Amino acid sequence: MPVKVRIPTPLRKITKDNDEVLAEGTTVTEVIEDLEKNYPGLKERICEDDGNLRRFVNLYLNDEDIRFKDNLNTSVSDNDELSIIPAIAGGGAG
Repeated sequence: MPVKVRIPTPLRKITKDNDEVLAEGTTVTEVIEDLEKNYPGLKERICEDDGNLRRFVNLYLNDEDIRFKDNLNTSVSDNDELSIIPAIAGGGAG
C-alpha cells in the first residue's frame, strides 16, 4: 500500500489540483523521489539542490515533524500520511 501525501494549495497545480496523492517508498526521501517521478517539478519546490528540505517547508509524517524523527531518512509504512506544510513567516507589529 502506498503513502498518502497531502499537498498544500500552492503546489496543487503540479498535482493536477489534487489535494492528496499517493506515493511509494520506504523513507521520506523515496516518497519525494516517487512524487517527482509522477509530478515533475514538485521536488524542487520542497527540496534544495543538495536534496535537503527547504528552510520554509515542513514535512509531517502522521502529524509528527520529520525533523524530530530521522528527517528525510524517516521510515514510512503503508497507509502513513505525509503532509507538506509551507512554513508561515510572520512580521512584527512595527
